[in-house]
Amino acid sequence: MQRRTFLQSAAWATLPVASLSPKPAKALTFVFQGDSITDGNRGRTLDPNHIMGHGYAYSVASRIGADFPETGFTFYNRGISGNKITDLQKRWETDTLNLKPDVLSLLIGINDTGATINKPAEATTAEEFENIYRSLLTDCRAANPDILFVLGIPFVYPVGKRIENFEKWRDDTNNRQAVVRKLAGEFDAVLIDYPAVFDKAIQKAPIDYWIWDGVHPTVFAHELMAREWIKQVGKRLRFLR
Repeated sequence: MQRRTFLQSAAWATLPVASLSPKPAKALTFVFQGDSITDGNRGRTLDPNHIMGHGYAYSVASRIGADFPETGFTFYNRGISGNKITDLQKRWETDTLNLKPDVLSLLIGINDTGATINKPAEATTAEEFENIYRSLLTDCRAANPDILFVLGIPFVYPVGKRIENFEKWRDDTNNRQAVVRKLAGEFDAVLIDYPAVFDKAIQKAPIDYWIWDGVHPTVFAHELMAREWIKQVGKRLRFLR
C-alpha cells in the first residue's frame, strides 16, 4: 500500500514555518475506539460531563479541547468493554465510519488474547486478527484518504488473575502486538508503544501501581498513556507540540 505523508496534505497544513505558533487548519474529528481500556466507563448519553469516560481518551480530549477551543474539534469515545476485533467489525460502520473521523485512535487485542485462553470457540488466530484489523483500516482509508491512524499496542503483565497462565497471555499478546506494528507500517500510522511506556514506568513503581490487574491501567497509567499519545501524535499534528 502506498504510504502517505499527511503533513504534506492540505488537510494537515499548518501556518508557515516562520510562525512561532502553528495552528490546526481545520476542525478535526477525533474518534477513540477499542475495549474497556478506552471505554473508561463512558456515558451512553450526550451528557458532556461523562461522555469521554475516565481514561486516557478523556485526558487526551480534555487537553486538546482546552488548548484549542476556537477550532471546533469534535471528540468521540466509542470504546466498549469486552470488545474483541470481531465485535469492532460488527459495529464499525455505525460507531466509526459514520462519525467520519479525521484522526482514528484504536487500541484492541487484549480481549482477543483472553478469548484464546478462556473461550477458544470465540477466539481469532493472529492471522484472522490481522485480516479483520486490516479490513477495518482499509474501510476507513477508503472513506477518508487523508485519515490519520493512531494504533496502540496492547499489553499484559503478570498481576492478579493474569499470573495464572501468564506465559500464554504473554505469548499470544506478543503475536497481537506484532500485527499492530505491521499494520502501523502498512497504513503510515502513528504507533503508540504502551508496553514500552509501562516497562519504563516500573523502574519507579511496581507494575501493580500502573496496571492493577495485569490488563487495566490505574489512573496514573492512563495519565502516562495520554502523555505518550499526545507526544507521538504531535509528531504528525505539529500544533500539539
